[in-house]
Amino acid sequence: MAVALTTATVAAHAVGATTRQERADMVAQPSGTVKEDGSGLLLPLVQAWAPAYHRQYPAATVITGGGGSGVGINDAISGKVQVGTSDAYLSSGDEFIHPDMLNIPLVTSAQSVIYDLPSVPRSTHIRLSGVLLAQMFRGTITMWNDPRITALNSGLPLPALKIRPVHRTIVAGDTFIFTQYLSTQDATWNETTGYGTRVIWPANPAGKAADGSKVIYQTCARTPGCVSYNGVSYLAAGQALGLGEAALLNAEGNYTLPTQANIESTVNEFAQITPADGTIALIAGPGAGSYPIVNFEYAIVKADQPTPAMARQVRDFLNWVITSGNAPSFTDPVGFAALSPDVQQVAAALIARIS
Repeated sequence: MAVALTTATVAAHAVGATTRQERADMVAQPSGTVKEDGSGLLLPLVQAWAPAYHRQYPAATVITGGGGSGVGINDAISGKVQVGTSDAYLSSGDEFIHPDMLNIPLVTSAQSVIYDLPSVPRSTHIRLSGVLLAQMFRGTITMWNDPRITALNSGLPLPALKIRPVHRTIVAGDTFIFTQYLSTQDATWNETTGYGTRVIWPANPAGKAADGSKVIYQTCARTPGCVSYNGVSYLAAGQALGLGEAALLNAEGNYTLPTQANIESTVNEFAQITPADGTIALIAGPGAGSYPIVNFEYAIVKADQPTPAMARQVRDFLNWVITSGNAPSFTDPVGFAALSPDVQQVAAALIARIS
């Protein structure tokens, strides 16, 4: 997808760049140090962004972390880092308590549903729906050869193997996205479990807990019958361990994978209705090629930075991310898609509020 704006002009398009500080920002070369931590899903991309940004602007450094979306949100709120990254935007409760925090879309991502079925070729994608996944995690569907699963997978010999769901226990953006999807698809799940960055998972003796994107696919690969959820940036690593990826039922009745084309198709349906605060669920969107679990990766940032110099450093880096950092050379290796021009404008306007 083409990137509509350059780093040097993105602030001007957003707000007009009428102040002396804004004009200085347009001319000055980025410098200083910005600290980031948070989303494990985004981490592979942030680790590519940071050295590329430093190569382009040798006086500027980005120190990256990890730890999960909950860590990123908390560290951004506390001021430990300038940029906390998250797969989920702030909850309404957090926004009420911390009205100075911004949710800035950085790039478009998606979530894979992975499984470990050694007898099923990796090139075959088992078809699943949100309703079936909710029942699998709830423990009301317990075997992979259950008739409700085989009905969607005609001709595929599914094994008589126990289903072993693997979920996260820590505050995690991946959990927010996945449980939000289940809540939109299954009324019982919505009423009994709901969604959030942390939920009380249904009691399921076959289930397991594992925390962290790498740990999830490693645990799943050691657990025949596993089914779990993980970001697309880790899909290749999971496939290298023999894990499969499900094709999910979308709103139009088609079974789709989180390819870049399908991610772009999904986000384009939401682009023009993305609100000015950047917070929107991209779950179960319309479109024949849409994939049902798509999300923006967010920077959680204080609008009011400690100093003007720090504010400029953060603006410089984030403006670079939503322009140069959305180039295919960055997004393609991790399976992400660039922001659409409409969403890029929303992000640019939010970045311009950092002062």
